[in-house]
Amino acid sequence: MTDDSLPASHLPVAMTTTDMEHITVVSTVTSSSARDIEFYFQIAVLLIGVVGTAGNALVLYALVVSKQHKKQVLIVHQNALDLFASFFMIVTYTARLCNLYLNGSVGYWLCTMILSECLSWWATVASAINLAIITVERYLKVVHPVWAKNKLHSWKIYSAMVTAWIISFISNIVAVFPTSGVIDGVCYAYIIWKN
Repeated sequence: MTDDSLPASHLPVAMTTTDMEHITVVSTVTSSSARDIEFYFQIAVLLIGVVGTAGNALVLYALVVSKQHKKQVLIVHQNALDLFASFFMIVTYTARLCNLYLNGSVGYWLCTMILSECLSWWATVASAINLAIITVERYLKVVHPVWAKNKLHSWKIYSAMVTAWIISFISNIVAVFPTSGVIDGVCYAYIIWKN
């Protein structure tokens, strides 16, 4: 199939790879209404990030002021993860609204870390893992209170929190770096797959 005979797609960019060195990009024209919808969607996500950041910061502040942050370590960690995710949602969608032209190594790093939403997903996946940790911890404290009091030490809780960050980081980095790139100043995140 030649480049001229590729069918038009509803996607703004269709990409095919024939080998590891050659990438063909076929651009299609998007309507102005589709661009308007995308713009308003990005504004809505940006506002959700602002509200999420403010809400999580307020909850963290309340936990610290009431001195509950020492007793509810996993809940504080959950709010910190959600604050991190909301903040990087703001950063990501602000960068997308700026419509940056990317080039060089700085452009590649902006593409892979910011525009691909890698940092937001890092915190989001760690947040889901932390919710599972909270569930297990609460289960052990309710169903097996004696065992939890004797065996559930604070270092185990802290190591579980660190493990949530590490697992999330590795799973996101493994996905974003081999499948993202900058072509003609545009970021293509999670699109470039090897045959």
